[in-house]
Amino acid sequence: MSYRAINTLKEVDFIAAEDTRVTLKLLNHFDIKKPMISYYEHNLRERGEYILNRILNGETCAIVSDAGMPCISDPGEDLVRICAEQNVDIKIIPGPSAVISGLCLSGLKTSRFTFEGFLSTAKTNRMQHLNSLKQEERTMIFYEAPHKLLSTLKDMQSYFGNRKISIARELTKVYEQVMRTTLDEAVVFYSENTPKGEFVLVIEGAAPIQEEKITLEQAIEKANEMVQNGVKATDAAKQIAKQTNFKKSDIYNALLEI
Repeated sequence: MSYRAINTLKEVDFIAAEDTRVTLKLLNHFDIKKPMISYYEHNLRERGEYILNRILNGETCAIVSDAGMPCISDPGEDLVRICAEQNVDIKIIPGPSAVISGLCLSGLKTSRFTFEGFLSTAKTNRMQHLNSLKQEERTMIFYEAPHKLLSTLKDMQSYFGNRKISIARELTKVYEQVMRTTLDEAVVFYSENTPKGEFVLVIEGAAPIQEEKITLEQAIEKANEMVQNGVKATDAAKQIAKQTNFKKSDIYNALLEI
């Protein structure tokens, strides 16, 4: 916890907490006494409007997550959205982020990445999501709960093949652990060992698709096929030149010879 975060919790009028019991431990540790309101996924619509109205009436509020960074795969996202729509002044007090922490520890490429959150529990949506990422070249980051980890790894294995994966659990906590392996080995390991804790899965992106190189002879042959189908020689040469980077004049002169 930064000094700024501690001071903020001391200064606000009330605290919106994902689980007030968890947040109470934090407040007790720093000897902070503040009224709290529970704010979690199943009451976010009702409580979000209530919190917003209190803020619009002049109170200040801090939103706290049980773990990780508030608003990342977290109900705080919805509260920030409705506050932003009402032009409420919002400040960010950065804390640990499992997305970035997992990426940094993965040993995979960090220059370009995509955060995909939790996969849907609905089979159709889950498969559509994974299918859309089969050719994704950026490093991919997912969150997963322990009871769904093995089935998720198996699904990823079927769509991505045997790619490198970093599996981080309980990041920034007491039992932090990182395993750098492959999807095949991960499936075997967690078939024999029960997953515990919250997981961040970091998977290498797909290899870039190599463009098929075409020879001048093949380019001329393609242009000639177009001519045989009624396209003017000049137009055929122009189109194939754009597709292949060969000179239009070379293709056109070859067509004239044919």
